[in-house]
Amino acid sequence: MTQPGAIRAAATITEFSGDAQTMSLVAFTAVATITLLLCVMTGPDRDDLDEFYTGYRSLSPLRNGLAIAGDYISAATVLGTGGVIALCGYDGIVLALSTALSLMLLMFLLAEPLRNAGRFTMGDALARRMPGRGARIAACAVTLAALLPMMLVQLAGTGQLLAFILGFSGDSVKTACIIGMGALMISYAAIGGMKGTALIQILKIVMLVGSGAVVAVLIMNRFDWNPGALFDAAAEQSGVGPAFLQSGLQFTGGASPRLDMITSELTVVLGGACLPHVTMRMYTASSARQVRRSMSWAVSSVAVFVLVITVIGFGATALIGRAVIAQADPQGNTAYLLGSRAAFGPDVSTAETLLFTTVTTAIFLTVLASVAGMILACANSLAHDVFAARVREMSPRREMLLARLSALAVGVLAVFLATLVQHRSLQPLVTFSFCLGASALAPALVYSLFWRRYTRTGLLCTLIGGSLAVLLLMPGTNLVSGSPASAFPDADFNWFPFTTTGLVTIPLGFAFGWLGTVASGREKAEEQRRQYEAVEGWILAGAVRKGS
Repeated sequence: MTQPGAIRAAATITEFSGDAQTMSLVAFTAVATITLLLCVMTGPDRDDLDEFYTGYRSLSPLRNGLAIAGDYISAATVLGTGGVIALCGYDGIVLALSTALSLMLLMFLLAEPLRNAGRFTMGDALARRMPGRGARIAACAVTLAALLPMMLVQLAGTGQLLAFILGFSGDSVKTACIIGMGALMISYAAIGGMKGTALIQILKIVMLVGSGAVVAVLIMNRFDWNPGALFDAAAEQSGVGPAFLQSGLQFTGGASPRLDMITSELTVVLGGACLPHVTMRMYTASSARQVRRSMSWAVSSVAVFVLVITVIGFGATALIGRAVIAQADPQGNTAYLLGSRAAFGPDVSTAETLLFTTVTTAIFLTVLASVAGMILACANSLAHDVFAARVREMSPRREMLLARLSALAVGVLAVFLATLVQHRSLQPLVTFSFCLGASALAPALVYSLFWRRYTRTGLLCTLIGGSLAVLLLMPGTNLVSGSPASAFPDADFNWFPFTTTGLVTIPLGFAFGWLGTVASGREKAEEQRRQYEAVEGWILAGAVRKGS
């Protein structure tokens, strides 16, 4: 382990100067003001559903691709993945690569059929061949269940993050930060619509990747552009030696570390590709060719970010040590910022202070943009799949009003819950979201888009059965109880010896869909096959574009 003297020396490198804190505060205020103004300027100026939900599909492939990457890379991804890389080495790299692989899965398998089948929401895509309120309501319920936990994690972490950067303490101030940030996020979603939030996502991804790339260059320069030297230094400073560069460190102590690792990464790959705030961006492309080009830009951006966060994560461990990172945050959520600060050394110039301010501002904007996109996805689903589906002919003006009121309701609920859970370990909530995506949404989308005999009963069984399976198993995982880092460290009801539920719930999600379809009977399956054949050209090839 690192000696106490070395820890103190490293800690002096990680302290943020008063100038950096002042510049960060000014930058945060400026970014919040400018982005809110941009949302007002680019938001819908009339009661047009296509403008609010898709921005008229007017974004170029480059801008749409950057917006997809911005929605995909959440604050939980930046801070959480950076922490796993810094604390667990090889396992963190695998997690980062799984994140990129998930977007590639979306690109090659689901992007074009989703764009062709859907119009505004996940419910549109699922109801294309199975009309009816049941499918839409179930899709909306799973959308809310998958995204609300992720919103809580990022909102609850806002107070801690700003306290860490700006140097203040006190629960009341942290709670005020959560409320203020929540109000901004609600405004982005309600005022800007799809086009306004896309602009913020683009600004976020450019700042995040750009500033991170400069920091990665500085770190590599410290190690003479030798990746081997960087990895060896990180292993030496990790306190665990060669195990830092081998698989299994993150899952040490589990019943089956290797199986736990494989299951966790599979859950990330399947779940990340199907989360509704990411898939909604597929509907903003004007053609199949445009969605392909957009996804190419998105995958490229995420691949660059994976490289950047790997260098910064290993750099943080190599420069300040794993013990210092864990002392600052047991989950390692501050590793990205600590690594960025450590890249400058003990003496920081004005230019380096400005760069660090850009890094902190990019993180701040990442939190804002990520939650705003999730609020928009939930609001769109509530307004379009639940409220508008109840009325045969609802006016665009009323539906847009309902979407904005839904954004307010979802945002207020998320802020309220975030203030209640801000002092607990929230990793189970992120895992829960990905498990829902992999166990309920992924089977439903794959079956709906590609299986001709899939029935409405099968769809409902997939969504409801997969979600219930995750809900039943998740409380028994080691992230919820049974360890000092769990959400309930003083309790122990850890009866499911894995980090995620995917080992059981992913197969169950597909099995429920198959069983529901079989239980519908041969006649119903044949009817669904004929209905699918009628829209197969639209879904798979985009031969015809019809409104839902």
